[in-house]
Amino acid sequence: MPVFDFSESTDNKNLAICTYETFASNNDAPSKDAPIMVLDNKKREWKHHSQGIFTNPVKRTSFEFNEEDGVQSADILRIDSRFTSLLKWLGENHIPVRLSGANTEEGYAVYRIRETAFGQGKKLSAEDGFLQFMIERLLSSNPPVEKETDEDDETEEEGDSMKLTSLQSIVDFMNCAGSTLPDNIRIWARRNLAVAKSSEVSPEERRHAQRALSIMMNVKWKYNYFEAIDPVEARRILDEELYGMEKVKQRIIETIIQINRTHTLPAYGILLCGPAGTGKSQIAYAVARILKLPWTTLDMSSINDPEQLTGSSRIYANAKPGIIMEAFSMAGESNLVFIINELDKANNGKGNGNPADVLLTLLDNLGFTDNYMECMIPTSGVYPIATANDKENISAPIMSRFAVIDIPDYTPEEKKRIFTDFVLPKILKRIGVSGEECVVTEDGVEEVVRLHSGVSGVRDLEQAAEHIVANALYQIEAQNLKTVTFDAKMVRELIG
Repeated sequence: MPVFDFSESTDNKNLAICTYETFASNNDAPSKDAPIMVLDNKKREWKHHSQGIFTNPVKRTSFEFNEEDGVQSADILRIDSRFTSLLKWLGENHIPVRLSGANTEEGYAVYRIRETAFGQGKKLSAEDGFLQFMIERLLSSNPPVEKETDEDDETEEEGDSMKLTSLQSIVDFMNCAGSTLPDNIRIWARRNLAVAKSSEVSPEERRHAQRALSIMMNVKWKYNYFEAIDPVEARRILDEELYGMEKVKQRIIETIIQINRTHTLPAYGILLCGPAGTGKSQIAYAVARILKLPWTTLDMSSINDPEQLTGSSRIYANAKPGIIMEAFSMAGESNLVFIINELDKANNGKGNGNPADVLLTLLDNLGFTDNYMECMIPTSGVYPIATANDKENISAPIMSRFAVIDIPDYTPEEKKRIFTDFVLPKILKRIGVSGEECVVTEDGVEEVVRLHSGVSGVRDLEQAAEHIVANALYQIEAQNLKTVTFDAKMVRELIG
């Protein structure tokens, strides 16, 4: 898969000769053994750090080294397919770079490309660190999908005459990495670039198009392939975050093992149902941590208009993307965990439609369309984890998109253990009081639990612990005590 497409014979000296082959890679940490590209070193070995430029593509697919004895050229033999367009851009604009590599039997293995002092050729967005941004972005992307070229695929955006603006950076990004974008987003970007650069539309339309482009290009659009997750490490994280709940932990580990077998996310998200304060949100954050994905939160109790999720049309001057698109932008990538809090409040629309209906398109993983972006956003890498107090208030269509896990309330014995081993140590550390300074006796712990026996969850136990520790600190400071011990009587007097 060469960078350049030549329909005429290469016997013509004015045409480039493609000297290399490309290879597909997902490697995000190039090294001597897994380089970005390999250059010919049969005639001479190259220095570890070498400066020069990629030659203009109409001459040859090579790199010109600035050596003590003059300019020396070496053909490119192999190149990571993600970087072909970037090298073409560097060559066309005569941008000097520094290569870091090592001489191997295969050739000079380049594993780092850095920008050097500018001054030659055009002043493009590389002067603002664009090159390093592009390299980091390409290393985190997937290789472009090989396919037969057609007229639409051969269309490329040309840089305009504007100087160092965000629009220029977007144009350069499309030229360098457009092939790594999903097809529909690449086509959408071309259309919006045309609008952003057009003199035939209003300034407001150009501004919206450029803003939408900036948002979309800032997201790393990844395939929904997931590396295997260590079940032992997953179990450790769950034990660290949660006490007991063996059935819940087992269900989550089953999900992890399913991902390891298929390397894709399950077809259904997780719905955690149970009383307030039983750790539903904590479980959701633990799963996001296990998956090693960024996460975002949708609080359905505060969303009463579908437009908050879908964004507003660009026909309005104050138009903006919806919460879901903003979540992709904040995360910076398309694979993320959506933690949907209080899903049972999702039906509370107030005249403009039902927010729950919007969620269906997100949960189906078939793609989500934001009214401001005017583009279908891939959602195959989205994993939804919802929480609810009462699943009876959740519509059947939404319920069918989740694997439901019921979270039971804790028994009195479990609450005592949680208070002693988890809640109290956490509060002591937060306030800066040692375990020797604040002691809660066994009957004191039992009294704390008894006083909150009519309350589900353990949130009230944490508030009680904070009250106890704060009171201990007050007595230590005011009365110069070295330790304060709380028995059942003192607990009752303090928080009863």
